Order: sequence, then structure tokens, then C-alpha cells
Amino acid sequence: MLEQVIPFLTASVILTLMPGPDVVYVLVQSIAYGKRTGIVISLGLVTGVLVHTSLVAFGVSALLKSSPTFFFFIKMIGAFYLFYLAYKAFKAKPEINLNQTNPIVQKSAWYYYRQGFFMNLLNPKVLLFFLSFFPGFLWKDTQLIKQFYLLGGIFIVQGLLIFSLIAVMASSLKKYILTHKNALQAIAYVQVFMFSLLGILILFS
Repeated sequence: MLEQVIPFLTASVILTLMPGPDVVYVLVQSIAYGKRTGIVISLGLVTGVLVHTSLVAFGVSALLKSSPTFFFFIKMIGAFYLFYLAYKAFKAKPEINLNQTNPIVQKSAWYYYRQGFFMNLLNPKVLLFFLSFFPGFLWKDTQLIKQFYLLGGIFIVQGLLIFSLIAVMASSLKKYILTHKNALQAIAYVQVFMFSLLGILILFS
């Protein structure tokens, strides 16, 4: 068992650290709204991983792979959700206020949790990645569902730890941003660009 779990953990950490939509999203939002928001988004992201793990474990992902129509439908939902996030980022007024006695009006933790959750859940590439990645680390031919959930649990724990660390480190850049007037606007443009680019990549993948 350990002969498979240790390489799986190593590969999972490397994959999580690779620059991608989840890492960029946690980084940008943590800089803009603080480490608490970044950690809440991280919780949403890893909850989405739990759903993907369940789909892989129970074979629903095989339906996505074999049914072009169903896959196309899921892909459209994911792409347009990212376009919606890009629009919201474009319309939002970028500002940060570190004064705890007079904070800016911010969205609730539940709002950011949902954003992270749906961003991960509605990305069909994550599901297909899990479908191709997880089976290679199974260590026996029985109790497959339990094995999938164990691997999924390992992936979730390491992902949450890494995303949370990124959130904590990114939030320390706030003071720098406050001393550079164009930094917040640049962050807003980065969000719009990243959401739009990810939507396009999913749409045409």
C-alpha cells in the first residue's frame, strides 16, 4: 500500500504546486481580500475535489468520457461560469482597507466558499484528470471505492495545506499593494484575464 501511496502523494504535491487556475485564484483573492478569504476558497476547491473523487469512484466519470453530448453540456456550464466570474471581476471596484474598525463591504465566507467549490466542480478537465491519474495508483483489485476515497482524501489534505499556505503568504503583500496605487487595478485585470482565459481553454479543449 505504501509503495503506491507515497508516490501518489509526491505526484499530488507537484501537481498542486504547478501554476494553474486554482493556485492563481487563491493567490489573487488572498492578496485582494486577505488570507481568511483565500483559506475559505481553498476549502471550496478541495470540496470540489471530493465530488470528483466520488464520481470517479462510482464510475460516473466513465459516462462523461464516453458521452460527448453530456461532456459538452458540462463543459459549457463550466466555461460560462468562468466568464461570469470574469464579468464580476471587471465590474467590481478594486479596493482594500486594512482598517479593521471600518472594513469595506465584503462578500460572505459562504460566497467565497461557493466560488471555490463551483470553480473546481464545473471544470471537466479536473474530472478527466482524476479519471486518468487515480487508477494508476490502486494497489489491489478489490475494494476499489475505498481505495479511490483514500487517494482522494490524500489529495484533498495536501491540496488544502498548500492552498492555505499560499493564502497566508499572499496576504502579506497587502501593505505593498496599498503603497502602489496601480497594484489593485492590475490585480483586477489579472482576475478578468485569468477567468476569461480559463473559460476559453475549457470551451475549446
